[in-house]
Amino acid sequence: MAQKSGYVLVMEGVTKSFRSGRQKRTALEEIGLKVRQGVITGLIGPDGAGKTTLMRITAGLLVPDKGDIHVLGIDVNQDPLLVQASIGYMPQRFGLYEDLTVQENLDLYADLQGVPRARRPRRYAELMEMTGLAPFTRRLARRLSGGMKQKLGLACTLVRSPEFLLLDEPTVGVDPISRRELWAIVYRLVQKEGMSVLLSTAYLDEAERCQEVILMHEGHILGQDDPSQFCKGLKGQTFMLSSGTESGRRLQIRISSMPGVIDSIILGDKVRLVTKRPQSPGEVESLFGSGSGLSVQPVPPRFEDAFISILKGHSVDRRSVLPVAEKFSHSPKGSRGEDVIVVEGLKRRFGDFYAVKGINFRVKRGEIFGLLGANGAGKSTTFRMLCGLLPASEGRLEVAGQNLRIAAARARANIGYMAQKFSLYRGLTLLQNLRFFSSIYGLKGRRQRRRIEWAIESFEMTHLVNMTSGDLPLGYKQRLALAVALMHEPEILFLDEPTSGVDPIARREFWHRINILADANVTVLVTTHFMEEAEYCDRLVIMAQGEILGQGTPEEIKATSRTSQNPEPSMEDAFIAMIERYEDRDKAPV
Repeated sequence: MAQKSGYVLVMEGVTKSFRSGRQKRTALEEIGLKVRQGVITGLIGPDGAGKTTLMRITAGLLVPDKGDIHVLGIDVNQDPLLVQASIGYMPQRFGLYEDLTVQENLDLYADLQGVPRARRPRRYAELMEMTGLAPFTRRLARRLSGGMKQKLGLACTLVRSPEFLLLDEPTVGVDPISRRELWAIVYRLVQKEGMSVLLSTAYLDEAERCQEVILMHEGHILGQDDPSQFCKGLKGQTFMLSSGTESGRRLQIRISSMPGVIDSIILGDKVRLVTKRPQSPGEVESLFGSGSGLSVQPVPPRFEDAFISILKGHSVDRRSVLPVAEKFSHSPKGSRGEDVIVVEGLKRRFGDFYAVKGINFRVKRGEIFGLLGANGAGKSTTFRMLCGLLPASEGRLEVAGQNLRIAAARARANIGYMAQKFSLYRGLTLLQNLRFFSSIYGLKGRRQRRRIEWAIESFEMTHLVNMTSGDLPLGYKQRLALAVALMHEPEILFLDEPTSGVDPIARREFWHRINILADANVTVLVTTHFMEEAEYCDRLVIMAQGEILGQGTPEEIKATSRTSQNPEPSMEDAFIAMIERYEDRDKAPV
């Protein structure tokens, strides 16, 4: 059927609901779609849109309540095992065996997928060359970087060379270089092997790399088309703003509350604006009053602009984002320009291996400071040392006026920490988590009750207080994790990959809150793989193999990769260029 119809997936009237106790939640409702053969189709939508459910039904791993599904001409309802034997499916948490080597993982999945032994050597060689893992076949999976694990997971999925490949957010949590490498693999599979790919992603720039995009929200399909077609309705509504007197952060905070604004995001010292109706640059400038000194430049719309616009038009306005800082009961004392984090000659050794090789930087009060690097660069090790979770081997390390080498406990009293995996207790309710963590921070009695009330109200979680945190939507897990980190009103907030896996609307809500906190004099240190989030930083450092390759403002970092061919490089362009220059330096003959 795939060859005759030109489609590898056809759904008609597909509905799927789940029950949790007495509650019933509809994940998919009357879904109808067709996925073309031989192209990359993107599956895009916010948290809870139904993307993973749709993929699992396509793979024959879930049975729909009703509806027809045909994959490669096979009726999935009638023969799910045949479908599973005909496709490749890489879920979000692919099951690598950490204590097996790369080669042993390949052998295991080849056994599970029934690949004849005579075909394996050639296929293994193709996969190892494609993924760049050929030098690492004897390495244990647990010793691979995050990007290498994703590539191994993809290789294991492909040992049988399926005709149709399902990838559920394959690039979440990996650095830009690994992300680019994964996309190169996907392009190669489509162009050279004729594979068809259905790929879900949280990165909206990746949607623009797809030939077709399916946009989902709350179990419904809002549209399916070429990504560029979604942007056509935004002509005259997208602008880049800059001010000679205000930072991008202050400008964005002011813009976000204005009528007629759909979206505003920070890009270094500029703000990208999407308005509800077409306007001239002069009309936009007039919103700020005469003599504003504002520069307004029209820019072409992107798929991300269309995504936010379409979802907000479908009542996604997920409860207003409250100004957290107004209820943050105190602003940290001290001069805004003073150093609150001092790192000099910092090293961390594991046996004979140096994960951090003598780095230096300072963070000022009220700054948002970014730690960026490829997987395995040493940024997580640095981050853990700054939080007092890992002792330094050598060097000076001061946080909030405390020497972490001798007074880590006192320093931690001034720190809020939000871990990458959200260190919440899944079996406790939202309210029980708040009570537990506030007591850990030493809050008692009236102050504890007041701070819990503040967290529930400010983060708009009243309707979820009795839900276990393991059952919360991902965006609300993120809200709860941030609320927990702020319970004791810390001077410094550490954020470790805080938006990994959450959708763009939740990311905007999150950064709106962080910007206001920083404006209230809270110092923020953040690690992230989202390069556009690095634009929210006042300053940042980029690391590789335990060294700092560069540091400065986002504009200064981007300027290092400006060329005549690329006069306006993105942060991702700058990041990749800096890493490649470092790698070329290492390869150069001495």
